[in-house]
Amino acid sequence: MPTRTARTAWDGGFEDGTGQVELTSSGLGTFEMSFPKRSSDDGGGVTNPEELLGAAHSACYTMQLTAVLEKNGGTVRSIETKADVSLGKDDADGGFKIHTIALTVRGEVEGVDDATFQQAAEEAKTGCPLSKALASVDQITLDATLES
Repeated sequence: MPTRTARTAWDGGFEDGTGQVELTSSGLGTFEMSFPKRSSDDGGGVTNPEELLGAAHSACYTMQLTAVLEKNGGTVRSIETKADVSLGKDDADGGFKIHTIALTVRGEVEGVDDATFQQAAEEAKTGCPLSKALASVDQITLDATLES
């Protein structure tokens, strides 16, 4: 499987800085971000890591659910998944952490009953690669270079 790449460029400090996140592999776009807008209720018209994580998780989950449903004899007509990602204070270290991710899924599927759909939805929740990554990360590597 290929490696996908995104890049972020940041100017300024944490509270007053701004940045851009680029979807490098696909070339689909570069999106503005800032911490004050990240922590605002309306998002300030820019993206943030939680929204990007929600987009990635909902996409991954939907693909996994489709595969599980097909494996169980279903014919998927449509699946719509929403991921609500909640960022909040981390009382353990004083920083921030993701407290919850709430997945909401609606599907039109022929050939499966509600029990099969519910079972497939649960299997997809634990089986999609991003769910696995978010459940526990055994190792995160870092290659950091300070350039002048």
